[in-house]
Amino acid sequence: MSSPKNPSASKVLFGFHAVGVRVKTSPASVIEIYVDPSRRDARMRQFLDRAREAGVRLIEADSLRIAKLAGSHGHQGVAALVHPIEQARSLDDLLDQLEPTGHSPLLLVLDGVTDPHNLGACLRVADGAGAHAVIAPKDHAAGINATVAKVASGAAETMPYFMVTNLARTLNELKERNIWIIGTSDDAPKTLYQVDLRGPVALVLGAEGQGMRQLTRKTCDELVSIPMRGAVESLNVSVASGVCLYEALRQRS
Repeated sequence: MSSPKNPSASKVLFGFHAVGVRVKTSPASVIEIYVDPSRRDARMRQFLDRAREAGVRLIEADSLRIAKLAGSHGHQGVAALVHPIEQARSLDDLLDQLEPTGHSPLLLVLDGVTDPHNLGACLRVADGAGAHAVIAPKDHAAGINATVAKVASGAAETMPYFMVTNLARTLNELKERNIWIIGTSDDAPKTLYQVDLRGPVALVLGAEGQGMRQLTRKTCDELVSIPMRGAVESLNVSVASGVCLYEALRQRS
C-alpha cells in the first residue's frame, strides 16, 4: 500500500457514503482510494465508475489492509486518504462569505440535542435540504464523533457545525444580521406552514421531551408548531428538523 507524500496533512474516510460524498463534492481533495477487489457487486461497480469519472487514483487492497487503514472493519471495502477541506472557521466567517452570493441564510439551531445518533441524522437532513450550517451550544450538545459521522453518511464532512459558548447571545447576533429566529414548540398557536421561510431564517429545535430551554425560547422572534394529527404528541428531533428544513426548501423553490 503506498503512502501519501505528506501523511500528517491527510485524514481517512471510509464507507461508500462518506467517500462517495467527498468524491462528488471535492474530488481534488482525494489523494487516493483503496478498494477491495474481491467485492464485485453492483454498488461497488457503481462507486468505481463514479471515482474513475472524477479522475481519482484507485488502489486495490484486501479487506484487512483497508480495515487497518480505516481503524474499523465496517469499511464496506472502501477507504480514502483525503486532504482536510477548509471550512469557514466561525459562523461569522460563513455568513460573511454568504452575503455577496445573494443566498438567504438557512440555519438549523439545536438546543440540548445530546444523542450522537440524533445529531448525525440532523446533519444529514440539513445537508440534504441545503441548510448553510448547524449551530448548537457547547454545554448542552453532542460533539462530532465516529458515531455522528457514520449516521451523518458524509454530511459531517460537508455541513458546517458550530458549537457556541452562549446560544442566546449567538441568536441575538443573528438577529442583528436580520436573520429571523423561528422556534418550534408544541403549544405555539401558529403552524410551520403559516410562516414565511423564504428570507434569512434560523430554525430552532429543542431536545425531545424537554424542548428548548426557557432563555432560548424567549430569544426567538416567533414560535411555530408542527401539526400532529395522530396519537403521538411530538416527533424525534431529526424528523422534526427534516419537516422544518424541507418546508423552507419548498418555499424557497
